[in-house]
Amino acid sequence: MDYRVIKENDLFLLTDSKGNIPADHPYGLGLYTKDTRFLSRMDLRINGIEPILLSSDAAENYMAKIVLTNAHMELEGELVLWRESIEIERTRFIYDDVLYESVQMTNYYPKPVQFEMSIHMDVDFADMFAVRGFQTAELGKRTGQTLGARSITYHYAGADEVKRATVINWDKPHSSASEDGDVAFQVALAHGESYKVTFRIQPHIGEMEPRQLLEPDDAVVRLQRSYDEWQQHITAVQTDHGQLQQLVERGLKDLKVLLTNLGHGSFPVAGLPWFGVPFGRDSLIAALQMLPFNPAVAKGTLRTMAAKQGQAVDAWRDEQPGKIMHEIRFGEMAGTNQVPFTPYYGTIDATPLFLIVMAEYVRWSGDTALALELLPNIERALQWIDEYGDRDGDLFVEYHQESSKGIANQGWKDSGDSIVHRNGEYAVTPIALSEVQGYVYQAKMGIAELYQEVGFKDRAERLRSEAQALKAKFDEAFWMEEHRFYAIALDENKRQVGTITSNPGHLLLSGMLDEDRADAVADCLLSPQMFSGYGIRTMGAGEAGYNPMSYHDGSIWPHDNSMIILGLSKYGRQAQANTVIAGLIDAADHFEYERLPELFCGYDKARGRAVPYPVACSPQAWAAGTPLVFVQSLLGLFADSLHKRIQLSPTLLDGMNVLQVDNIAIGGGRLSVRVERADGEIRWSVPQNTTGFEIVTA
Repeated sequence: MDYRVIKENDLFLLTDSKGNIPADHPYGLGLYTKDTRFLSRMDLRINGIEPILLSSDAAENYMAKIVLTNAHMELEGELVLWRESIEIERTRFIYDDVLYESVQMTNYYPKPVQFEMSIHMDVDFADMFAVRGFQTAELGKRTGQTLGARSITYHYAGADEVKRATVINWDKPHSSASEDGDVAFQVALAHGESYKVTFRIQPHIGEMEPRQLLEPDDAVVRLQRSYDEWQQHITAVQTDHGQLQQLVERGLKDLKVLLTNLGHGSFPVAGLPWFGVPFGRDSLIAALQMLPFNPAVAKGTLRTMAAKQGQAVDAWRDEQPGKIMHEIRFGEMAGTNQVPFTPYYGTIDATPLFLIVMAEYVRWSGDTALALELLPNIERALQWIDEYGDRDGDLFVEYHQESSKGIANQGWKDSGDSIVHRNGEYAVTPIALSEVQGYVYQAKMGIAELYQEVGFKDRAERLRSEAQALKAKFDEAFWMEEHRFYAIALDENKRQVGTITSNPGHLLLSGMLDEDRADAVADCLLSPQMFSGYGIRTMGAGEAGYNPMSYHDGSIWPHDNSMIILGLSKYGRQAQANTVIAGLIDAADHFEYERLPELFCGYDKARGRAVPYPVACSPQAWAAGTPLVFVQSLLGLFADSLHKRIQLSPTLLDGMNVLQVDNIAIGGGRLSVRVERADGEIRWSVPQNTTGFEIVTA
């Protein structure tokens, strides 16, 4: 990863590995909030020369530390500054929508030194879509800057009639600054002496209100306290499997930094750097992965999605009543209706996933009050599935792009080449995806169980009947007997799109498959065609569309694997689930911070190492949630608060001897499970169970 990113709530900073934001960088570096770049340049210099990088670390996500030193400097044969005399440590973090950047310089030269430390800053207030080159934009204009004794404020009048500003201040008086954004400090240091200056950079949207900003020490204490509180409320994992331990800890850190709150509770945004916004599908799947670790995140996610649920038929936004959004953006181009992401609803799977997460959240938490609170949203989502999702009344939910600036393929594989026939032709919409039919089945069965619990028995029975009718018709239309597998989709003419892909693997989680079909799906997914050794590919090797370097046609997505892993566990295929888990754990060793990225290339493990995909998001929410699914799968853990039962079927990976999982929130209580290998046998116990629920084994 040749960039560094930190985030807190809705503000994130993207820089190069030296901590700089060079002008016109092709990757769009900068300080962003609400899809607007509030800092487009930040270059640190010593005597006008860029320092040399020593180390660069953003492992904590919320704080980055970068260590640099000076180059050798002479002028007309006279020594100005000996090389590596000055250690320059840049420390930055974000708290309460303010970026804090401290620069500490320490003299290691044996004599006193003098030099100038300068930072050049600038702001373009560019919309995220314009930065990424996706749209030709009609934007507002800069309206000048205000220079203070220790501050610069940049002003902007948007085409959306919203005023924006960036306020930059610093805490040292011995400085000079210009309206061009140059801030310089004349530094004189004795041997061993240090000099530190701290910048505070604050974006403003709308009329500027004066704020009393925290001192850096106070801000970092509060920030760290928020992480300590997070740690106290999540499930704790301890294992002697070092790689799994690292992955779980990294996943939890990544998910914490990706949490955002739009006023309805915390929920995970999709990923950094470019998708730090609410995504229906991504946020819901990440919340589903987190249920055994922090069910409250699902609650915030559900409330957020309900608040943005579709209200009208609007082709520009691919919106229909009851539909759950795909993505929302907040920048100038959204505000002037140049893009339809306000929000945009071009997703076929977010609506059934909303219902699945609702049903599963209640199964874990017992919180039927939330279901009753969001009952109108549940009913509108069910109505959308039947009236708008099923366009032609054939029981299958299909997608078709209406918006001129929308997305053509509207499942999770949303690239333009992802739904391809075995002869290489791209499928034409309306398209019914296999996994979406499974989501609808799981959603209706789950909501039926919930409705039964709260007394809506007739409605529950009708939903079960609809789900069973879908199951029967799905098996008839999607099953490919010659391949012993399901088609990825049906095209506009109801022809099977027969390419072998990972999509039908999600059917295992739905519980929709008979045992023999579940066996066939599992066998195909673990075959050499689909399983690379590092994970299950999105498309089988040898298919016409297969490309191991592609985004969706042969790459490996951890979250896709996680859905399959959980489904394998649900069907009792734990040995196969463990094979996939072990492959992904091995792959993580090849990525920075032992982190699973959004995706990686689908090359066979025999090549010797996992191959990165060049522009994968990292951290990314549903990739971060994947190691949490590993833990749930190894425990064979499925909660059922409605019937006061907890299913457990614990096992261990090869080479793993201990797995202790504490503080699992189920119902109104907590559960702890310990799994050990002793004398070649795996034994497990329940040291704590304050739920009052019965423990059952599969």
